[in-house]
Amino acid sequence: MQVKILHTGAIENNADLAVLMVSSPEEAFAFCSGKPEYDYLVQKAEKGDEVIVLNQWMRKVYCIAAWNQQKGKQLPDYERLEKIRRGGNRIAKLMQEDGSTQIQLTVGNDETAALLALAEGIALGSYQFLNYQPAKQAKQQTPTIYCYAANNIQPALDELSRVTAANFLVRDLVNEPPMTLTIQELSARAIAAGQEAGFEVEVLHKAQIEALRMNGLLTVNKGSATEPAFNILTYKPANAVNAKPLVLVGKGIVYDTGGYSIKTSEGMETMKCDMGGAAAVIGALTAIASNKLPVYVVGLIPSTDNRISSHAYVPGDIITYANGKSVEVLNTDAEGRLILADALIYAQKYEPQLVIDLATLTGAAMRAIGREACVMMGTAPDEVKQRLIASGRAVYERIVEFPLWDDYDQYIKSEIADIKNTGIPEAGAITAGKFLEHFTAYDWIHLDIAGPTFIKSADHYRGPNGTGYGARLLYDFVKGFFA
Repeated sequence: MQVKILHTGAIENNADLAVLMVSSPEEAFAFCSGKPEYDYLVQKAEKGDEVIVLNQWMRKVYCIAAWNQQKGKQLPDYERLEKIRRGGNRIAKLMQEDGSTQIQLTVGNDETAALLALAEGIALGSYQFLNYQPAKQAKQQTPTIYCYAANNIQPALDELSRVTAANFLVRDLVNEPPMTLTIQELSARAIAAGQEAGFEVEVLHKAQIEALRMNGLLTVNKGSATEPAFNILTYKPANAVNAKPLVLVGKGIVYDTGGYSIKTSEGMETMKCDMGGAAAVIGALTAIASNKLPVYVVGLIPSTDNRISSHAYVPGDIITYANGKSVEVLNTDAEGRLILADALIYAQKYEPQLVIDLATLTGAAMRAIGREACVMMGTAPDEVKQRLIASGRAVYERIVEFPLWDDYDQYIKSEIADIKNTGIPEAGAITAGKFLEHFTAYDWIHLDIAGPTFIKSADHYRGPNGTGYGARLLYDFVKGFFA
């Protein structure tokens, strides 16, 4: 599904619906048929209604009041833009209910940022995963969004369209059932994305993985009927501004039973999303390459499933990694960190400027802050982390930093190996980060995206199911920090 977002310098009479966005009560008055309607609009806006319907005899206008006041509170600009996106999402749902496929957007003061946010909200809210509902899929039509502006903003709209498509790709990957999105299929989808967007993909198979002593990936894969894969995604344009790459590492567990530390049936219901970090890396490379950002980026995706067989690893096993570090396995359901360790070691060969890993790593992160944000830890300079947090606010894929204090090292010490793969019941997200730190030797940021990657019920334009978390965040970060 690809949403068309087009600039227009004139009112499109063939649009099914009209959406008006105004940035102040005074501006709204000019569009109202009288004071009673104006009072109604202001009252609804102050209550926080996302979309206000004005029925003006011969026409119906969906109005979004995008001013900075809500219930007497002054909104930061990023919250105001998110409010506009959420209004756009509501418009997308109205379009789906009405069967409308074309819409005209008008911003009262010709504010580009607000217009882009509104178009983005409609586009993101238009996503549907209908691969296994052929009757609905046959009726699905591509929405067209006309954005009325005095200046030509088509380049910005094209960029938005490509980033939205990358978000849809992440959602599609996360939403696919595990019987379809196998280890090999994940690699095939990455290759297809690279061919379309303009980045290269190399897939290392079992013999190459063995030669590189990626023993975490090999150990987790022991219970699988399918061989592992290690995917290397490379985007290196001739005009790259960074000689040393940004390396993105994504956890690619295509299905997680928990291994012999088996999950409950309820706990396994959403475990097709355990490759959400891998999907986010593929989506980020897609957005960056398709928009031709002048940035050298490498994506590393170790991929396997975590299943049970007579050959599967068990609690008590010890893994020795290529860097010499030994790990005592106490819980086979803490498998993500075991495969990420191999990728973090491999990243060293690039002498990277920065490494960011993304993983649906711990339930502890989700329990700590819910599904509204991801947890961040790392050794990168504070200004780098703050820039990433700012990107999280800008695209509303928010980030909360947790400490990575040395105090937590004691909880993953092992008596028979260097470290163990689980800590104490408390601070589970932090001890997982401390585990990964042992395999880094560069500026590094860890993002535990377990909470916001998959949600069972819709949260505005996010979900239900896969939200696409990570692609928009990383694109905004790369564009602002490197380009």
